[in-house]
Amino acid sequence: MTPRTRSPDPSPLGPPAGPPSSAPKASSENFPSLAHIATQLSRSDPILAALIHRQGLPGIPRGPRGFPALAQSIIYQQIHGRAGDAIVRRIRARAGGRFPPPAWFAEASSTLLGEVGLSPQKKAYLKDLSTRILRGDLSLRTLCRRSDEEVIRALDEVHGIGRWTAQMYLIFSLRRPDVLPTGDLGIRKALMKAYRLPKLPSETTVARRGEPWRPFRSYATCLLWESLEEPTDVAGPRPLERVPAPSRRDIEIRLPRKRR
Repeated sequence: MTPRTRSPDPSPLGPPAGPPSSAPKASSENFPSLAHIATQLSRSDPILAALIHRQGLPGIPRGPRGFPALAQSIIYQQIHGRAGDAIVRRIRARAGGRFPPPAWFAEASSTLLGEVGLSPQKKAYLKDLSTRILRGDLSLRTLCRRSDEEVIRALDEVHGIGRWTAQMYLIFSLRRPDVLPTGDLGIRKALMKAYRLPKLPSETTVARRGEPWRPFRSYATCLLWESLEEPTDVAGPRPLERVPAPSRRDIEIRLPRKRR
């Protein structure tokens, strides 16, 4: 029996590379507005309040769903985004212009997959994902009805997909509002910077810091990723902890710009 090789989880820095995502649609009547979420996060944590006051609260970009999302998460692992874009373009060209379904990968020869730029390991990962879907072992249609941890467990069975990739799928594809990727290097660096910690926090520390952010930890995650682009001393000489929480009127809500 061939030993299972794990994906590079949880080492990636920040959100996954991939094709540009569109801005999120307007909130439904049953889901809180960004203004409400920003207010709740500001009240829960003075550090987040300072970041929201300074940056605005970003929405969650809408990523692809289903097989294309998972397949592309494998393709983009451990390579530059532009290299991943080139591989996806070649795959689409070979498949008639659109990203192909699982059957295409299951039937494609190793030679063809190598010609589009896939490594032997990624060929095996994509074959495994495709085969599981075609056999019915993994039903992507029912994932949206399962809990966060059930989704993570189901996707973790696939070779090349680990907890971090499953969490990215939850955030960007299923748009779950309360996911905190505690092992993400970008989140750990953002916490060290925002809280002025002497070293990178452990996953346990990230989880503990994130408890007050429930049930909107996905939004806090996107906020922290964006904060890495801010200058270190942007808050001025006073500690971030002393910056007062903004009022609801002061909170700036900013949706992600649609990329062209």
